[in-house]
Amino acid sequence: MSEQRVILCMKWGTKYGPEYVNRLYAMVRRQLAGDFQFVCLTDDDRGVRPEVTCLPIPTLALPDGSPERGWKKLTTFTSDLHGLRGTALFLDLDVVIVDRIDPFFEYPGEFLIIHDWKRPWRVTGNSSVYRFRLGAHPEVLEEFRRNVEAVRARFRNEQAFLSDVLHRQGRLGYWPAKWCASYKYHCIPRWPANYWAHPFVPADARIIIFHGEVNPPDALAGRRNRALRFARPSPWVAEHWRED
Repeated sequence: MSEQRVILCMKWGTKYGPEYVNRLYAMVRRQLAGDFQFVCLTDDDRGVRPEVTCLPIPTLALPDGSPERGWKKLTTFTSDLHGLRGTALFLDLDVVIVDRIDPFFEYPGEFLIIHDWKRPWRVTGNSSVYRFRLGAHPEVLEEFRRNVEAVRARFRNEQAFLSDVLHRQGRLGYWPAKWCASYKYHCIPRWPANYWAHPFVPADARIIIFHGEVNPPDALAGRRNRALRFARPSPWVAEHWRED
């Protein structure tokens, strides 16, 4: 019997509504063959479609007033995540899946993550897409909980810490570079072509990552949130980022 495949995502607070979960599920259903379990770790399951299993986010207990910066993602490495078993592919809510993602379960490696695009000489990964065996790396969360203040003083966010721990263990691996493309680095044409050419899906990309600047609705409308930057609308977003 083949091992259970689990798609994990996480929603907390009010930044992302249930439509992000619902559209992510729909994209996975279209682009992943066979059976899988889709799990959303969340503090609010209202409006989430019934095909999604909603479970509470394990307690992390950050100090009061601490910037979150994705630290809650480390709870996916608890030794027993609500009894889930199998191989998990974690996806950020704001990604757009544009091609088949079956290879993300087939590519060899113990722990796989996106290699940082901006500073590729560092080991740091981008945790918008990562794969691991559920329950296999409890030391990640245990080390964080033992040394919360020291970890937060040394690492800016959870993905830097996570990458460091797995790198020290010799378990850190990266996806093929073209599979996960950055919207702002790889899709928007360079100046001055960005003023007349629309953003595009790069060749061989499977998942488009929206990080640090805009989300899919902004890309669809041609909005950017920083002065002196411009991008035309990206109509292809609507083709993929939908609930049906």
